[in-house]
Amino acid sequence: MSRILILYATTEGHTARIAERIAQRFKSMGHSVELHRADSIPSGFDPTAYAGVIVGASIHYGRHPDCLHAFIRRHRAALASRPGAFFSVSLSAGGPGAKPEAAQRYVETFLRKTNWRPEQTATFAGALQYSRYGFFKKLTMRLIVGMAGGDTDPARDYEYTDWGAVESFADDFTRRLKPS
Repeated sequence: MSRILILYATTEGHTARIAERIAQRFKSMGHSVELHRADSIPSGFDPTAYAGVIVGASIHYGRHPDCLHAFIRRHRAALASRPGAFFSVSLSAGGPGAKPEAAQRYVETFLRKTNWRPEQTATFAGALQYSRYGFFKKLTMRLIVGMAGGDTDPARDYEYTDWGAVESFADDFTRRLKPS
């Protein structure tokens, strides 16, 4: 089977959970998977060592993390030479006041700025993780989500991710891999 890289950027940990679910799906199919955080890539890292590469990140304040932009720019040629996919995680993709067209625009902006054209993209709904937010972020998120008619009780967290869609994304990606 194939060796697959999943590189992700996460703030509160929900994107990491999505990346881990994708990795579990690949492993259940017999693939070898390596997960790496985009902000702690080992020196000498070489994406050409993988049959396919998936990159994922969350949106915060309308942007994907800068470390991911830098990684893709630095390794664009290697990424273009193998099956690639990108997933973006945000409340715009699903949840209170969801705006799927805005979530898709975030993806398009990211790909335009990095000049990367993966064969597959997806947007996944994220989570409201009040328990992980600092005072000001918790206040800001309650205000934004409250205006959208969403969940504002800071005593609990809320998850909006469609895990079936995450697994379908993984399944679709495996069909793009070359048999080894």
